[in-house]
Amino acid sequence: MQEESGESKNYWNWRRLFCFDFVILDKNLHVKKLLFALCISASALSFAQDYSVPAASPRQKVEQQFSMSKISVDYGRPGVKGRKIFGELVPYGQVWRAGANSSTKITFGQSVNFGGKVVPAGTYGLFIVPTEKEWKVILNKDFQQWGAYTYDPKQDVVDVTVPVNKLEDKQEWFEITLNPTGENTGNLVIKWDMVQAEVALKPSNQDAVTKIADKLKEIKKIESDASKAKG
Repeated sequence: MQEESGESKNYWNWRRLFCFDFVILDKNLHVKKLLFALCISASALSFAQDYSVPAASPRQKVEQQFSMSKISVDYGRPGVKGRKIFGELVPYGQVWRAGANSSTKITFGQSVNFGGKVVPAGTYGLFIVPTEKEWKVILNKDFQQWGAYTYDPKQDVVDVTVPVNKLEDKQEWFEITLNPTGENTGNLVIKWDMVQAEVALKPSNQDAVTKIADKLKEIKKIESDASKAKG
C-alpha cells in the first residue's frame, strides 16, 4: 500500500481541522440564533405583562370619603363616538348596566339614605332604566354579572326615580362622580352625551353619626391635651 506523502497528510489534517471548526461555528450560530430568539420572546413577554391592548370602554374606579366612611364606584366608560345614545344605543324603558362590559358596582362603607331610601352598608350592582325625562336608578344584590343580561328584579334592594337634566356641553365619555355637598351629604352624578341625573346621598341615621363624630372629637381633644402636658 502506497504511503501518503507529507504534503498529502498536511492537506487532510488541515481539511479535518477546517471542517471541525466549521461545524463548531455552524453550531454556535444556531445557539446564538436560539439565544436571540429566547431574548426576544422574554422581552415580548415582559412587555405584554406591563402593557395591555387599549380598551374601547376603559374601566374606572372612583372613591370619595363620605360621612364616617367611604363610597366607591367601579364602572366601564363607553364613548359616544358619533352614535345616538339614549333611545337607540341605550333603549328607553329597558334595564341598562350604567356603563359598559361588567356591571357597575357601588360600595357603601356605612348605611346610607339613597335618594330617600335606606340602603345597608355593602356592595351592589347599579342599573338604570332610562326614559327621556327621568331615570330609575336601581341597586341590586347581584354585582358580579356581565352587563344586565342576567338582571333579576327580585334581587333589587331599592330603586329611586330622578329627573334627567340637559347638559350645555356634550359628555363624550360616560361618567359617574361622587360630589360632596356637605360634611355628611353628597350626590351620585351620572352623565353621558347631553344628559345627566343625580341621586342625593346622606347617612341613614344622621343623629347617630353626629353623636359618634362628637365623641371622636372629644377623644382627639383628650389625646391632644395629654400630648401637650407631656411636652
